[in-house]
Amino acid sequence: MDFRLPLYIILYMLDMFIFCYNINEKLLQKLYTCYIIYITDIKGGITLLKLQNISKTYSKGTVKAVDNVNLDIKSGEIFGFLGPNGAGKTTTIKMIVGLLKPDSGKISINGIDILENPIEAKKQISYVPDSPEIYDKLKGIEYLNFIADIYEIPKDIRQERMEKYLEIFNLKDAVGDIIGSYSHGMKQKLVLISALIHEPNLFILDEPMVGLDPKSSFQLKEIMRQRCDEGKTVFFSTHVLEVAEKLCDRIAIINKGKIIALGTMDELRNHAEERESLENIFLELTE
Repeated sequence: MDFRLPLYIILYMLDMFIFCYNINEKLLQKLYTCYIIYITDIKGGITLLKLQNISKTYSKGTVKAVDNVNLDIKSGEIFGFLGPNGAGKTTTIKMIVGLLKPDSGKISINGIDILENPIEAKKQISYVPDSPEIYDKLKGIEYLNFIADIYEIPKDIRQERMEKYLEIFNLKDAVGDIIGSYSHGMKQKLVLISALIHEPNLFILDEPMVGLDPKSSFQLKEIMRQRCDEGKTVFFSTHVLEVAEKLCDRIAIINKGKIIALGTMDELRNHAEERESLENIFLELTE
């Protein structure tokens, strides 16, 4: 018998405790983390993101961007999604977050079908696209409060989280400025902060290191690992193979819409003739 409760039910219960009994949020977060670790130890991890036979075509069915993709991604792991340009990475990610509708198949986030219950599914995630589009006429702080309002984050909690991530990404002095005056890297940092302030169960990033300075890239990688240590999940695509090799618990390689490799680094090495590095494995498999 599977006695596990879905993560969204656990989070709802924690929210009710906070609201009804004014219990310290950090204490409840520790209890939640212990629950995740306990379940992970005895069950091998909770499936947080599941793709079943996902396909997507363009040009009236003549171009198959994603072809029968199946993925089962657990809580507490950093999952790297790699592939050459045009392989289907961004299309897959857009289907996961609900920006594109698959032609066939099913996507569920923490057991919630993204098409049948899109609002509840999207409450589980944060998404950082490869080319963020944000409101240039707003000030940075106004944009962060706008996102916090969407996720209904209480003012005291959002303030604490904003201060934390603004300090980490060195954006504290610019948050009162108009976003239109920001550099590309500053906009990327602002989008990352907005994605982190509601502490999602599933953190989805498409080429997140692009535009970031080395210190901010390092801080982002530290945050990604910390999220997973708390039982949450990171799903990200990148062309920086050295980062994926060092950071990811598991990796999938997609080429021409199909998953051609999936597993840990050791498992990928066992299926490739060129076993020295992820770069060599990637080049061999995508030739």
